[in-house]
Amino acid sequence: MKHTPSYTLLTFYKFVHVEDTQNEVEKHLWFCQDIGLKGRIYIGKEGISSTVTGNQWQIEAYKLYLDKHPLFNNPEDLDIKATPVDEHKFQKMIVKEKDEIVALGKTYTPEEIDEAGNRMSIEDFKDLMENGNPDEYAILDMRNNHEYSLGHFEWAIPANTLNFRELDKHIEEYKEQFWDKKIISYCTGWIRCEKSTVMLQKAGLKNIYQLQGGVVKYINTYNDGKWLGNLYVFDDRVSDMVGDENTHTTIWECIYSWIKTNNCENCRYSPCNARIIADPKEYKKHFGFCSKECYENAKKDTLVKETNFDSMNYKMERAKVKINPEVKDEIFENIKRHLEKKLSGVEFKHKESLKEDFIMD
Repeated sequence: MKHTPSYTLLTFYKFVHVEDTQNEVEKHLWFCQDIGLKGRIYIGKEGISSTVTGNQWQIEAYKLYLDKHPLFNNPEDLDIKATPVDEHKFQKMIVKEKDEIVALGKTYTPEEIDEAGNRMSIEDFKDLMENGNPDEYAILDMRNNHEYSLGHFEWAIPANTLNFRELDKHIEEYKEQFWDKKIISYCTGWIRCEKSTVMLQKAGLKNIYQLQGGVVKYINTYNDGKWLGNLYVFDDRVSDMVGDENTHTTIWECIYSWIKTNNCENCRYSPCNARIIADPKEYKKHFGFCSKECYENAKKDTLVKETNFDSMNYKMERAKVKINPEVKDEIFENIKRHLEKKLSGVEFKHKESLKEDFIMD
């Protein structure tokens, strides 16, 4: 019988003062590559945010490395937020230096993060959803709109942001909407709520709480149907099914139609590459472009990714142009005619690209 190794997706963060970020990046990258981990890690002055995959021995080695690290030891909920996976969920190992480990547009000290407090345990949150008075509280999804559309907690209200940096634009709106309620915010792995709580408290929203451990800790603990849909994740899975045949609910709506679907794709226009919710047939019908803008741009610069439902090899055609620039106009015109033929009569619901800012959580 063939042995199938088990893998784990390990995700954590820690707000801590980091002085020599470049040195920490280099040491972290060397170690992770040496033991064969794959993933994406950000290290900045305010701390570390890490999501990696590895087999049992690689993960244990990384945990030992963290345990002995003077800055990154003892990250909260390391094991309970770990997820079993069938293989690596990243193509390579990336460790980058970032001004912010999660991009809010503002940095806060670990002391400010800790002092914000108002942490609500997953047990208390579950009790609130099951037994609390809905007139007295509001559940605020602190993730971005495309994440909310894939899945969210029952009765949750979206923060109404396209990216996390937009949060400060909505503060007055939150004050007006939730002035008489307790606000419980949540995000995927808790990191965004740690920073947003500080921002919102400084802006005058004192009655705001944060779900400790985030969605991942909750759904890894409870299979109670309180989460609707799938969970948007920041690895090659894109989305992760929550629950089982008894508790899972499909809520996604295709970006091209109102069809409910569990299918997630990427826009085929390379500079966009937006993660989109799309019924497979509708995705093929629209040739994989998320918007009219991406389709029009693709006809101009031919930056289209190959797929099995499109016979055109765009990469090869662009290579011909590099070898012989004189054929550029002819090749680009052929690609333009090809796309126009395939999309004749097809209308796009969205005029502009749905590209989202990447937020690691």
